[in-house]
Amino acid sequence: MKTKIIASLLILSVMTISCQTNTEKKEDKQEKKEMKKTGEAKKISITPFNASDKFPDASLKLKGEQEIDLKEGESTFKFDVENYELGIPTETENMTGIANSDKGQHIHVIIDNEPYSAHYESDVTKKFDQGEHVMLAFLSRSYHESVKNENSFLVRKLKVGEPNDNQKMDVDFEAEHLFYSRPKGTYEGKDTKKVLLDFFLVNTDLSKDGNKVLARINGQEFEIDKWQPYLIKGMPMGKNTIELQLVDENDNPVEGPFNTVKREITLKK
Repeated sequence: MKTKIIASLLILSVMTISCQTNTEKKEDKQEKKEMKKTGEAKKISITPFNASDKFPDASLKLKGEQEIDLKEGESTFKFDVENYELGIPTETENMTGIANSDKGQHIHVIIDNEPYSAHYESDVTKKFDQGEHVMLAFLSRSYHESVKNENSFLVRKLKVGEPNDNQKMDVDFEAEHLFYSRPKGTYEGKDTKKVLLDFFLVNTDLSKDGNKVLARINGQEFEIDKWQPYLIKGMPMGKNTIELQLVDENDNPVEGPFNTVKREITLKK
């Protein structure tokens, strides 16, 4: 009888351990499942980045009185660049691992807040459809950080052809505007570890008690209260979404055609 009792206790003990093990395995699987959902987002961070000269005297202008009434198709803008050299690498001590153009410093041209095109010479040719368009151009370092001073950029409204009412844009150039710049496109290899976040502001600045930029990276939100470049770290391989929004001191969206923008980028091993 005593032997049977001991055997029963052993069986019960084994069954209890087995049940606990199965429960632990289920909990472990669930935990891993949740980590898979949220763990990558928790790893994402943004940190301020200051790597090179501020270029306070750099300026960008259009040469002469160039037409802003254009014909449909290609148009060439002739820029005047002062105190800034296009086509050379930006000298910096703190940009290891950041995507950097081997063509050097350049001009970013953004039409209607669409992804920018990079231009390494002062003559810039763009193709336009009929309608009204807004062009933002600013000087860029070789690793695509914008030069931020009152003379490093220009904004123009362009009329192409004879726009109908549906092709016209109601833009107040005295109002506050946010333009998205980086990140953009596809990043591969070492360039995926640190990705530059940069944007351009017109007629506004950022502060703790004033306007701010909300950056949402794969749904994870960051509040930015200083206009400067940032580094995004911890994004997973594959598709990532970046949304920037200009908000006021009460976190209400600032009205404007470009002040909320969402983009998708890709990271590859």
